[in-house]
Amino acid sequence: MAHDLAVLTDQLLAAAKAAGADDADTLAVEGTSVSIDVRGGVLEEAQRSEGVEIGLRVLIGKRQACVSASDTREAVLQEMAERAVAMAREAPEDPNIGLAEASLLSDRRNADGLELFDPAAEPDPEALEEDARRAEAAALAVQGVSQVQGASASYGRRRLHLAATNGFSGGYERSDRGTSCVAISGEGTGMERDYDFDSRIFQSDLRDPEEIGRTAGERAAARAGARRPKTGAYPVLFDERISSSLIGHLVSAINGSMIARGSSWLRDAMGEEVLPADLSLIEDPHRLRTPGSRPFDAEGLATTRRAIVDSGVLTTWTLDLATARKLGMESTGNAVRGPSSPPSPSVSNLALTQGDRTREDLIREMGTGLLVTSMIGSTINPNTGDYSRGASGFWVENGEIAYPVNEVTIAGNLRDMLRRIRPANDARTHLGRVVPSLLVEGLTLAGE
Repeated sequence: MAHDLAVLTDQLLAAAKAAGADDADTLAVEGTSVSIDVRGGVLEEAQRSEGVEIGLRVLIGKRQACVSASDTREAVLQEMAERAVAMAREAPEDPNIGLAEASLLSDRRNADGLELFDPAAEPDPEALEEDARRAEAAALAVQGVSQVQGASASYGRRRLHLAATNGFSGGYERSDRGTSCVAISGEGTGMERDYDFDSRIFQSDLRDPEEIGRTAGERAAARAGARRPKTGAYPVLFDERISSSLIGHLVSAINGSMIARGSSWLRDAMGEEVLPADLSLIEDPHRLRTPGSRPFDAEGLATTRRAIVDSGVLTTWTLDLATARKLGMESTGNAVRGPSSPPSPSVSNLALTQGDRTREDLIREMGTGLLVTSMIGSTINPNTGDYSRGASGFWVENGEIAYPVNEVTIAGNLRDMLRRIRPANDARTHLGRVVPSLLVEGLTLAGE
């Protein structure tokens, strides 16, 4: 049964005030998810889950506590409020916590116009199973594919509502539809795997299952016979599928929590060049049909477009109210939270300036080096930016792909790496992180 989330959050706030809270905010999330897995042409697993989760944060002076539950009965709401208040009274004081002033709250209280929910009917499980079968069959039809590890199709929808005693009350709905396939080439110890997937808000935007399966199969077949590459210093081209991980390290380093603790390799970099001068990194939480979009943040503040890096120069941290207060700054409207946790800062949609060359152009220009298509593990020193990751992909000789490689470690320093990146023009614009393939010169490779 669908719940009126606005009513539910109001009831929980009233219970919190009655239990002795000075202030409170609450988040209610109701959702449905369906996932179908196929293997060997037959249904392997089918899952469906639905339910509601409610979370309450209470504040007493400069103390806070969070509780959550999946039961919406009135007695449970009252018990949640009483338990949260009792916990808050015993919690340590934090001078930076607190709700937003009413004057700072977003005027936008829904996601109208952002196209975050597909009004089309939920797909039947049989339709999801058929999509997974079609993806698997397309992968198996690729010469060189020995098996398909799995093919899946999924659907999800959820509604959320945020309310607080400072007067904020708003909510919206999201949906997603996805198809994925993992294919394997070779046998025994010589097996190599690769994948493809697509996930969209609107089912009509989703790529055909055959295309997803065929691409997964072709990628796996191309990796057959992979071997370790040479050891030395070479240019490395991070494929568009994994290039956003480099930008992700930059984003993590400017998170307000890291900056407030002084544990970031970019803690003193405000106003300095962190990317080449012709590149900017833009956050836009209002992009249409994009999973990371949000009309307001988890503290009821307006979300806005901002240049995190403007023409190579770092211009801002990513802040919620608490980290902003600790740093003597203002929130950037980047608070996120779940029902069982307090707010913390995080980014939404990101886009890095694209280049004017294709990935193939960069491969030709790099001469000899490594094209990375997948990464495993991660050793990142948060204080220095020293970088070391396992990778696999393809060795490039004389500007052409020569053979597949695996078991290689890439090492460098993020601050130096990011200042040397050269972008291609192949970023997929529907993703939450629009980052093209990135070429970085002079990284250390540990192979054979």
